[in-house]
Amino acid sequence: MLVVSLGGSPSQRSRSGVLLDRCQRWLQQHGVEVVSYQVRDFPAEDLLHARFDSPKVIDLLQQIENADGLLIATPVYKASFSGALKTVLDLLPERALSHKVVLPMATGGSIAHMLAVDYALKPVLSALKAQEMLQGIFAEDAQIAYGEGSVPARLAPELAQRLSEALEQFFSAMARHPKPLDPQWLNDRLLSARWSI
Repeated sequence: MLVVSLGGSPSQRSRSGVLLDRCQRWLQQHGVEVVSYQVRDFPAEDLLHARFDSPKVIDLLQQIENADGLLIATPVYKASFSGALKTVLDLLPERALSHKVVLPMATGGSIAHMLAVDYALKPVLSALKAQEMLQGIFAEDAQIAYGEGSVPARLAPELAQRLSEALEQFFSAMARHPKPLDPQWLNDRLLSARWSI
């Protein structure tokens, strides 16, 4: 299985990034390959000018096309997900997430921002035709402690539990939805088959 991880924070150090790191480790321990992207990895000029032919954007598209699932995490700014993340999602084709399982996550200063996952992020992901959208995870900033030096980042126990349960569902959903067969492969098999009547 292959999963694409997409972080929406423009900051080098972010709580949404901590969530994605935790998810990546969990999935890798379960034999899943994870390819990670952050919005800050994309050249600002390419995003600002909507360059669909940007090498970094093309690379993201190819990875998503081959992936079974997408992890996406963003900080909440002014009751919505990050604008930088929106510009990246705007460069994806309309059906980019068809046949994909998506786990959306967000972090914010207070529980008042919790609905940003359902009312801001999920509609955009649905417009990209995600096959299965799991219930989102919202984490308050106070539930995530940054790691310092050799001390790893820590999650509050209730958040760690919710994240673990969501990852179990994510993993199971990907296993339930095998990738569609390539039409060219089917065509080649039909042409090379020995038919008897």
